Amino acid sequence: MSRVAFIGLGHMGGPMAANLLKAGHAVQVFDLVAAAVEQAVAQGAHAAAHAAEAVEGADVVISMLPASRHVEGLYLGEGGLLPHIAAGALVIDCSTIAPATAQKVAKAAAQRGLAMLDAPVSGGTAGAAAGTLTFIVGGEAETLERARPILSAMGKNVFHVGGSGAGQVAKLCNNMALGVIMAVTGEALALGAAHGLDPKVLSQMMAVSTGRSWATEICNPWPGVLENAPASRGYSGGFGNDLMLKDLGLAAEAAMGVGASIPLGELARNLYALNSKAGRGGLDFSSVVKLVAPES
Repeated sequence: MSRVAFIGLGHMGGPMAANLLKAGHAVQVFDLVAAAVEQAVAQGAHAAAHAAEAVEGADVVISMLPASRHVEGLYLGEGGLLPHIAAGALVIDCSTIAPATAQKVAKAAAQRGLAMLDAPVSGGTAGAAAGTLTFIVGGEAETLERARPILSAMGKNVFHVGGSGAGQVAKLCNNMALGVIMAVTGEALALGAAHGLDPKVLSQMMAVSTGRSWATEICNPWPGVLENAPASRGYSGGFGNDLMLKDLGLAAEAAMGVGASIPLGELARNLYALNSKAGRGGLDFSSVVKLVAPES
């Protein structure tokens, strides 16, 4: 078993660290939110007073942070972590960030003798809790092989999509598609409801028809359709609207960098921006349905 430092115990990171503990790894954690650290300690983790302490003696360092600036600050900022990580250790960043940032941090890590992967995840909070996440990995193939025992403790699927930064590109492609699909699924259900259809029956039909998607089957945006979906608990938990907005912004930046056209992605970004301005930035991104069905 490995000694793992885990930094970032939010909605995703907390359950991921818990699954590492269940697999028998020794996990030392750090987060700015004391309650998150306390919960991890209750599950068997060891608390660190700061990030540098968390990585002392670690075989593997995992970070799960909100945005590019947090990742760059953690590893490369004043008092950054890289000098504190033992040479030969494996570094895995599971945050969803700009591909260029992932490449920058990986290059700096390599200069210090550290192997690094960008390994953003898909599967949401339910997948994090169940240990069924999909890891979308960028980096060297041999580094990934070293990481597989760790990743398999937290997820079910691992896709190696290319070199450093490639994992981030692939994740942004996935989330752009998800953002568009969620928005149009909400519109479809709102249209049906406006004509007197039962959104639950309509969703059940779509889930076995050509409109089938993760939005119809797992995270349905209409309250009461799926008991465990965020929509049925006031859109709490899940994947925040502002996180989807961030990812769509990153997708737009990535598209500009290579001259790609993403008209639907840009439209979706504007929809989630409007939803944020309406005061729903902290709610699950499926709350975007409220732009077209405020009573939902």
